[in-house]
Amino acid sequence: MSTPYPFTAIVGQDDLRLGLLLNAVSPAVGGVLVRGEKGTAKSTAVRALAALVPEVSVVPGCRFSCDPVSPDPACPDGPHAEAAGVSRAARTVELPVGASEDRLVGALDIERALSEGVKAFEPGLLADAHRGILYVDEVNLLHDHLVDLLLDAAAMGASYVEREGVSVRHAARFLLVGTMNPEEGELRPQLLDRFGLTVEVAASRDTDERVEVVRRRLAYDDDPEGFAARWSGEESALRERIAAARALLPRVVLGDGVLRQIAATCAAFEVDGMRADIVMARTATALAAWAGREEVTADDVRQAALLALPHRRRRNPFDAPGLDEDKLDQTLDEAGPQENNDDDQPDPDGGGDDDGGGGGVPPQADGDRTPPQGEGGSDSDAPSGAPEGSPDAPGRSTGAEQRPVASAEPFRTKMLSVPGLGEGAAGRRSRARTEHGRTTGARRPQGSLTKLHLAATVQAAAPHQRARGRSGRGLVVRRDDLRQATREGREGNLVLFVVDASGSMAARQRMSAVKGAVLSLLLDAYQRRDKVGLVTFRGKEAEVVLPPTSSVDAAASRLESLPTGGRTPLAAGLLKAHDVLRIERLRDPSRRPLLVVVTDGRATGGPEPVALAGRAGRLHRSEGTASVVVDCESGYVRLGLAGELARELGGTAVTLDELRADSIAGLVKDVTAAGRAA
Repeated sequence: MSTPYPFTAIVGQDDLRLGLLLNAVSPAVGGVLVRGEKGTAKSTAVRALAALVPEVSVVPGCRFSCDPVSPDPACPDGPHAEAAGVSRAARTVELPVGASEDRLVGALDIERALSEGVKAFEPGLLADAHRGILYVDEVNLLHDHLVDLLLDAAAMGASYVEREGVSVRHAARFLLVGTMNPEEGELRPQLLDRFGLTVEVAASRDTDERVEVVRRRLAYDDDPEGFAARWSGEESALRERIAAARALLPRVVLGDGVLRQIAATCAAFEVDGMRADIVMARTATALAAWAGREEVTADDVRQAALLALPHRRRRNPFDAPGLDEDKLDQTLDEAGPQENNDDDQPDPDGGGDDDGGGGGVPPQADGDRTPPQGEGGSDSDAPSGAPEGSPDAPGRSTGAEQRPVASAEPFRTKMLSVPGLGEGAAGRRSRARTEHGRTTGARRPQGSLTKLHLAATVQAAAPHQRARGRSGRGLVVRRDDLRQATREGREGNLVLFVVDASGSMAARQRMSAVKGAVLSLLLDAYQRRDKVGLVTFRGKEAEVVLPPTSSVDAAASRLESLPTGGRTPLAAGLLKAHDVLRIERLRDPSRRPLLVVVTDGRATGGPEPVALAGRAGRLHRSEGTASVVVDCESGYVRLGLAGELARELGGTAVTLDELRADSIAGLVKDVTAAGRAA
């Protein structure tokens, strides 16, 4: 077994270390989510924590780590007779992103269950992690069905395995630790709320600190055992401090005044539900115990808020996490007990001078805060009376680059999907064969059986009962009789946006509406678990603004800063999109693409631009790429060029108004199409 990097040898990253240590002191805090760029010691710190967590006492021979003092009465290895427990280190179990459902919750031998009535159960990772740490690296990339299982286990403290009426239950209480790079996509709100704390990490910009990081890492790589031995004294001291804080924790007093500060803070920041209040109370108590105090102070509450609230304030994936620290200080000051304002409350005028007891404050760079509504690129200064295309109209197509404009408010869009039946990653957009969904048939299992089709299995076994010598009531089932249920659900797609940013789209109100539409589609892609990419074209060329990624908020930020102006190289945009899709088919052949072209259909620049755009569209059609053209043409006189482009692509065209889910025009169009089909 390799020697882990010592926790105390990690340079800097005070927020990360504090969040992990508070969970080691009080597992009831509920785990920690570590967000940050790659190469910032996220995984190293989590793995190093295991050596500091106190040992646990377990029932000898129990595969489910039952506590000998109060064993689980429903333990599959039980019932347990009274016996002295054995101590072992708390486990750190890693959940791979690509793990199967059976690997997570365990596998039940269906053949023995049907033929013998025996619950032959092989425990999964949830059983291994009971009373320990469950670590998920790149937790934001975890498949939806695994997220659902994690949510259930975290909520109930138990794991249930159901297979055609045969069920097994065992306790599964663990410290959930996840790491993620926000550039690769965000977490579902339900799972995000399950993490007690969140910390933001970033690489240090201090030269001396970076030098020390490299020096220690090279020393560890040269001699892991010797390096760990040099830090053994610091590790032992930290382990003793954790044990002392755990012993002190039950004696820590959480006064009514402090509770009022916690409740007032959660109310002021409008967090959903009551979990934030409970987590803040537990975190503040752990902070006091960590500091060796028996009473929680206002500084503890402030620190707890900075750790427990930022990730609970996100209303959509485009919101940046974080807290307004001035507002936090004001709330704590107003809700604090009057008799000890001078001693316990932070300075209402200074606010940020007290960092809450040494680390743990998430970094709040100016660029990470959500700008006020309308800030930067407001349309209030646009002339109101000039028609589009007139000399006085803002964004008139002059060939010059226009500064970016703010997007309009997003809205709920109509369902756009890829026709046919796919087999891609689980999601919520297009029909696909999946592990979860409605049962549509049965087949022989390929590999291990995961979803039994009971009726098909019985039908396959029934003709052979006499030949197999059946004499009792039980059905004689062989492995060849087992049938896997085939199911149909939904898949996530690659939604590639091709956005016209030319001068013909540059009128302020028009481009604002276009950005609002694309932002709405991005929000829809986030909810349906899609990958997204962004290609823009203007002037003389097209550009891949964002390669395909799971991070829709990255796409939204690129969209907001999108400049406009110049000619309309429509063909270049379509050909660039073709290159992107060709590469993605090699990387992920099972994920089907959906091409969304946002344009008014005009093509200018170069010889025969319209004909060239048509040929580029037919290239996509020849490869079977599903496409939608969002027609941005406006005004009384319309050329219908976007509709012609949609026909070349072999797709459909919708106007900005029809894109809305509640659009009357879209409803009329659907009803008309249904009437024609009838």
